[in-house]
Amino acid sequence: MTQAAITFRNGRIFDGHGLRDGHAARFENGRLAALGPEAEVASDGKVVDLAGDILSPGYVDLQVNGGDGIMFNDDPSPQTLARIAGAHRRLGVRTLLPTLITDTAEKSRAAIEAAIGAVRSGVQGIAGLHLEGPHLSIARKGAHDPALIRPMERSDLDMLLDAARRLPVLKVTVAPENVTEDQVAALARAGVLVSLGHTDANFDTCSRYFAAGARCVTHLFNAMSQLGNREPGLVGAALAHGSAHAGLIADTIHVHPEAMRTAWAAKTGPGRIFLVSDAMAIAGTDRTSFELGGRRIFREAGRLTLENGTLAGADLDLTTAIRVMVEEVGVPTAAALEAASTIPTGLIGASVSGLNKGRPYLSGLIRISKDLRAVSAIV
Repeated sequence: MTQAAITFRNGRIFDGHGLRDGHAARFENGRLAALGPEAEVASDGKVVDLAGDILSPGYVDLQVNGGDGIMFNDDPSPQTLARIAGAHRRLGVRTLLPTLITDTAEKSRAAIEAAIGAVRSGVQGIAGLHLEGPHLSIARKGAHDPALIRPMERSDLDMLLDAARRLPVLKVTVAPENVTEDQVAALARAGVLVSLGHTDANFDTCSRYFAAGARCVTHLFNAMSQLGNREPGLVGAALAHGSAHAGLIADTIHVHPEAMRTAWAAKTGPGRIFLVSDAMAIAGTDRTSFELGGRRIFREAGRLTLENGTLAGADLDLTTAIRVMVEEVGVPTAAALEAASTIPTGLIGASVSGLNKGRPYLSGLIRISKDLRAVSAIV
């Protein structure tokens, strides 16, 4: 027997693309040694009976604003990122992009340095950084502070280009109203994942920005120009352009299940729809309110809102999002799991996307209950 062997049986194994029934996964010294029909996989050493549950790679969440009672905006530091990542690890997330919501240039610089520090010091789960703003549209600001929204200047572009050289992943959400096509092209050439969002731009404008290098859309349907009969808006552009991926907040509050169903069926590939939590400070806690930039945000019945009722992030975890996609949207379980792991992994260029690639580590796996209502890390 190889030292520290552990075998998972009697469940469903998600290999990154499909669910394998009647299969077992065996790990030796923390690394995948065998994945195949149960009768063909050795069972010496420790055996874990999954009792019908799903063994899966951990989730990858590309939009996480906070957790464990704190927002990244509150204190952009490696210590804050360690707390946020720990809270989301308990929710099944193995990799995330901490997200800074529209703030000052000084806060953006601090967020960049915090993410660089966290990556260099090996904070588990931090893949890079997502800057959602400040170069957005006032018309589609959502919960972002309009006083801080502004055009992208040369100094902003230089800061982002420098950050792209120092971070493994940099995602930025921008609006055509405050960023030029040339700026998007410069960012894309530097390897930045440029995402369109918080914009009222029309279909043709968004199409030009995809051609310039934007490859993603931030929280599809929310805070953007909608799909109309004569003007398809950013929603229509996101679905029509195969080069674009689109994040989706699948909580039935931000987007109706029928709208999700339509988008899922209509999306042109190879770009795909993937799941994001858009999680705020309350993630992993029982808190009923918190502050964002001096404004109180309230939690009630799965909804986060400002005092005026404007949605402000989501009270969502990715296990719940998967269940919504399966039970209310009608997406196959394996496809929903892909949307929470494999698809965003590929978008940010990570190398390990499933149990059959890259000889993954045991520590990156999660166990999801058969009813899609609970999740736990394997180690």
